[in-house]
Amino acid sequence: MEKAHRALYRTYRSRSFDEVVGQKHVTDLLKTAVKKNRIAHAYLLTGPRGVGKTSIARIFAHEINDIDYSESPNLDIIEIDAASNRRIDDIRDLREKVNMAPIATKYKVYIIDEVHMLTNESFNALLKTLEEPPKHVVFILATTELHKLPATITSRTQRYHLRPAGIEDTCKHLKEIAKKESIDIDDDALSLIAQHADGSFRDALSILDQISSHNQRIDEETVQAMLGIAPSNAILSLINAVREHDPAMILQTISDLELLGVTPAAIAEQMSRSMLSTLADNPVYAPLIAALLDVSRSSNPQLKLITTLVAATHDASKDKVVATRSTSHTTFTISSPVAVKPRQKMKAERSVAPVAKRSTPAASEPKQSEAGEFDWEKIISTLKKHHPALHSVVARAEETYDKNNNDLTLKLAYAIHRKKLENNVSKKLLLSVINDTCNLKPFINITDKKSEAAIMDNEHKDIADIMGGGELVNERI
Repeated sequence: MEKAHRALYRTYRSRSFDEVVGQKHVTDLLKTAVKKNRIAHAYLLTGPRGVGKTSIARIFAHEINDIDYSESPNLDIIEIDAASNRRIDDIRDLREKVNMAPIATKYKVYIIDEVHMLTNESFNALLKTLEEPPKHVVFILATTELHKLPATITSRTQRYHLRPAGIEDTCKHLKEIAKKESIDIDDDALSLIAQHADGSFRDALSILDQISSHNQRIDEETVQAMLGIAPSNAILSLINAVREHDPAMILQTISDLELLGVTPAAIAEQMSRSMLSTLADNPVYAPLIAALLDVSRSSNPQLKLITTLVAATHDASKDKVVATRSTSHTTFTISSPVAVKPRQKMKAERSVAPVAKRSTPAASEPKQSEAGEFDWEKIISTLKKHHPALHSVVARAEETYDKNNNDLTLKLAYAIHRKKLENNVSKKLLLSVINDTCNLKPFINITDKKSEAAIMDNEHKDIADIMGGGELVNERI
């Protein structure tokens, strides 16, 4: 029987202080406490999700008892999920059992995860235990929301704050695991996963686990497609469109991104992150970043995103940012054409030049080919300039053009890209670009390698059935 897949974040959970990534400021102090045998009766681990709070609590529980780390249940190390054991009766039961001596270790350790979920009555009951705990008991509390804990609880613990995982540390950690798991992934893809994980090692590993089923090399575009992230050049196009006061480009790019399944909230977040990275040099971005925060909270996120960005293109005054607030909406103007700095690891070819107005095409725009002349490079170039979101999918396709039948076949590596391109709006937009660029209206056939392989398998099966069975030994004639 085939062994069930074990999640990467569980497989590579830290089992010693030395394996914990990015929290040396905490692990060093705890190691010193163990070495000097200075063990407090209660500890509080705080910090964002997925940075190692529970792992550190488990390691510490084993270290203070001088036993080897094991994931097997230990009667002297009790883990409690406060989210599901938050009632007063649960804490009363705990109070009754803490007086019982440990069975085989020096300390009985209670790890209470998400402790902020306890009720007020439960906190009061826990407080009595923390005030006068038995000498053989150690409490390790963990929470992502410190502000929800009563001061009476926090004041009776030693508090350690865990930091969000840094992008550099996350990338290094992911790269080591990808190598061990034989996952073929490039550095740009790892960097994008680290950014999207938002400081959580667990989330980063979950994303890597999700895309590891691909049997081909994983690049940045693959991660974007899987997570519904907008291509970096599309985000820069939107920022440039705001600077260049081009609402038409904003509407078109948002429409293209919608076809790719990128949500308005994701677009707003990516734009905010991109502008925030250059805010010191471009302070004019601050009001727009603040306005974009409202997109995810809006009852109509798409309308909120469009109106926010289009309002920001209004040229009310030169080299100033004007913010006019009312009870219904906020209008921001960004007039100064400040250059956008692409993120440090972005490939040079993905940097986007300022977008020209549609009414005055730039001199570098691809010229229309002669009637009936198919030019794939010019088609791709036009898509990249005017429809970056659609370009991110089409550029990945293997194209075959049949001049005699005026047929265009696009073969993609993954079904997810095929489905996005098969959308009627996407196909119409692509056909329009081909017509404008090459003066052609070909029939477009879209497939992916897996579907094509399945068709071939079916054909082979049909042949075998006709021939009375057998095995295909040579496809070539």
